[in-house]
Amino acid sequence: MRTGKTRGFWIYLLFIVTGALLGALLGEMIAETPSLAGMAPYLVKKHLIFDMAPLNINLFVMQIKLGFTLQPNLISILGMIVAFFLLRRF
Repeated sequence: MRTGKTRGFWIYLLFIVTGALLGALLGEMIAETPSLAGMAPYLVKKHLIFDMAPLNINLFVMQIKLGFTLQPNLISILGMIVAFFLLRRF
């Protein structure tokens, strides 16, 4: 039987992905702010971690293209860390 304090893998994954997305959005807003122009390139520079080339599947009726690229920036990584600690706290 599960208690209120145990959380599943999917909840952690949801919080971490949400933190990464919110961090990436915040990073893009910082990049557009003229007053932070000196610091913005370091915060929003994307780092390629994983790149899977697109896979084309031709089914003659439809064509499917699947691929995955992971390119976080510093702000999105900080967003993931904050989301993880917020989930652990509550």
